[in-house]
Amino acid sequence: MANVRLTVNGKAVSADVEDRTLLVQLLRDHLGLTGTHVGCDTSQCGACVVHIDGRAVKSCTTLVGQADGAHVTTIEGISKGDELHPMQAAFRDNHGLQCGYCTPGMIMSAIDIVNRYGAELDEDTVRHELEGNICRCTGYHNIVKSVLDAASRMKLSIAAE
Repeated sequence: MANVRLTVNGKAVSADVEDRTLLVQLLRDHLGLTGTHVGCDTSQCGACVVHIDGRAVKSCTTLVGQADGAHVTTIEGISKGDELHPMQAAFRDNHGLQCGYCTPGMIMSAIDIVNRYGAELDEDTVRHELEGNICRCTGYHNIVKSVLDAASRMKLSIAAE
């Protein structure tokens, strides 16, 4: 057993966990943050993406110990109260989801993409960057549309702050 301390969605968390505990297990099973989904357990589908210190990471293959001392943000931590994050709003407005299973991971990956590339994204870049996220419902057209829309919304949101 190891004691890990991290900040999850702005709140300090301390837990005694086995060394082999995955971050997704801590989030879902110990903290009740079930928005982070488990789809494949092999880092292929992207349903488990969270941010560690601002970078997108697949939590199904990340040991909790690797996140010790880090700031972790899950899908539950990106909105401001009842106000959706611009990426969430863009997915809603552009019909970027169907069944919704992949959506939390898609949104977390997409936020990271916009943070890295800024508003200067194009369709090819978004499609390339989302290769690690699988959606079996939408055909990706509206997901890509959502990310591009959110890129401009996020730029406006930052300018307003």
